[in-house]
Amino acid sequence: QVQLVESGGGLVQAGGSLRLSCAASGSISKINTMRWYRQAPGKLRELVAAITSGGSTNYVVAVKGRFTISRDNAKNTVYLQMNSLKPEDTAVYYCNADLWRLAGDRLYDYWGQGTQVTVSS
Repeated sequence: QVQLVESGGGLVQAGGSLRLSCAASGSISKINTMRWYRQAPGKLRELVAAITSGGSTNYVVAVKGRFTISRDNAKNTVYLQMNSLKPEDTAVYYCNADLWRLAGDRLYDYWGQGTQVTVSS
């Protein structure tokens, strides 16, 4: 099976920076797209950033210019560099990946457990 393990969440003051990491492990053949979602209290989960296997990226307008998503294919890891953080960035951040498993014939979708990011004013 496959697991996604996140790290890097925490408490930071407005204007500060934080770097999230998510490492995939297990019976993986190839990872397709990797994504970061977030969910604030009382809000729906939203897509924050995505990066394809070819390196193409997309961001929600609210974080564009402040956040950068990247990946290290050798480590099966995706990163989210968050700069100029604002209180409205406070949320639980979730890592997501769709991938081909060993001995599989279709894409599978996996989620991390989530990591709390809190930005104080």
